[in-house]
Amino acid sequence: MIFWFFFGKIEGVYRVIHTKGLNAMNSAADVWSRVLNILSADLTETAISTWFDDCRAVEITDTRLFIHTPSVFKKNVIEGRFVGLIKGALSELFSGEFEVTVLDDAGYLAVAATIGSADAYSDIEDYTFERFVVGNSNKFAHAAAMAVADGQQKKNYNPLFIHGESGLGKTHLLHAIRQSIEKKFPHYNIVYVKGDDFTNELIVAIQLGRNVEFREKYRGADLFLMDDIQFIAGRTSTQEEFFHTFNTLYELGRQIVFTSDRPPGEITRLEDRLKTRFESGLMADIKPPDYETRMAIIKNKAKELGLLLSDEVSHYIAENMTANIRQLEGAVKMVMAYRDMVGGDITVLTVTNHLKDMFKNVKELIPTVDMIIEETAKFYSLTPEDLKGQRRTRNTAMARQIAMFLIRKMTNLSLKDIGELFEGRDHSTVLSSIRRIETNMDDSDDFSKIIKDITANVNAKVV
Repeated sequence: MIFWFFFGKIEGVYRVIHTKGLNAMNSAADVWSRVLNILSADLTETAISTWFDDCRAVEITDTRLFIHTPSVFKKNVIEGRFVGLIKGALSELFSGEFEVTVLDDAGYLAVAATIGSADAYSDIEDYTFERFVVGNSNKFAHAAAMAVADGQQKKNYNPLFIHGESGLGKTHLLHAIRQSIEKKFPHYNIVYVKGDDFTNELIVAIQLGRNVEFREKYRGADLFLMDDIQFIAGRTSTQEEFFHTFNTLYELGRQIVFTSDRPPGEITRLEDRLKTRFESGLMADIKPPDYETRMAIIKNKAKELGLLLSDEVSHYIAENMTANIRQLEGAVKMVMAYRDMVGGDITVLTVTNHLKDMFKNVKELIPTVDMIIEETAKFYSLTPEDLKGQRRTRNTAMARQIAMFLIRKMTNLSLKDIGELFEGRDHSTVLSSIRRIETNMDDSDDFSKIIKDITANVNAKVV
């Protein structure tokens, strides 16, 4: 017997999950939702948001729950601090003992075939050159990535630095290179890491005295891929470590590929010695897709999902979704979910009537408060709890004031509402903090650059 269950939003789109012979209560997504609900009795909303925001259930067996987070740092924290609580929640649900396995991207890919999950995590393996839609806005970056994937262009294309706004396909190209080289050179040691995870891993390595293992991991790569390298800017120890890692790999002739939301010259707190090294290779930018490319992306995604869209509907989506590829694909998935739930023909009228909120908000996207607090805290190597709490160190106080300033600037919250986010501080405290930041920006170009960097990091999350 086959059951179909409809769950809420997952990563911005509605998803219909199909399972064979499995009770709804026992589906991995539903179990994980119930686990988080139980954890909310012991953990604050901020703690759950901080550590489990991008965590998804992969599979559940009779004795084990597999969960996945793309962050190596979060994986280590969850294993060290929260697995016991998760096991307790599972015991409460099932009146039996359960084990919990936490997977990062590499771990997930290693066991995906074994556990047989075909959920959203297969998206990483969909990032191939064959699935990348080439248009005027990205053809140079695509050609450069293809050349690197040939394995013959190390000298002239090293490092390859791909930059562009969020959601335009930079990560897609990075994983396409990885998969292509994995097939051609299966013996290669390929290392992929996100910029903020590199920093977090370094911190853990220093704390545990594992600097040697950390360096061996990265300096032993045949192919080194770093996504969102802008997040290492402003971190002195991270940039020092990365500088030596880069030099080692470059001198050994190993291929290096970076992505960023801006070119090196615009990463204001990136050390000059790193900027010059990045700019010595090949720079390739990706711009928002033009109309023809947007139409091709919509058609390809619809075909992939087995969805028949008329030219009129495709045109309507392409005209209303212009910012990035991720939004286009999300719109197509939303249309498919509507079709599966309601049925009937998909016309421009039905899309307009039933999905209008999604289109209405596309050009008015604003960051959430959690995004602003998280990125500000991350910039100063703090936690969101540090900013919201009563900690009074100089570093924490400055980060807190910046967060208040950015929330006021980037959202519609009142001074009173902002104060309540920070353990009930009153509106006069918030106003004083905002004025102090404005004064610092007027007095110091370097401080203005800090605000600009944090703002860019926040905006990169709004897709």
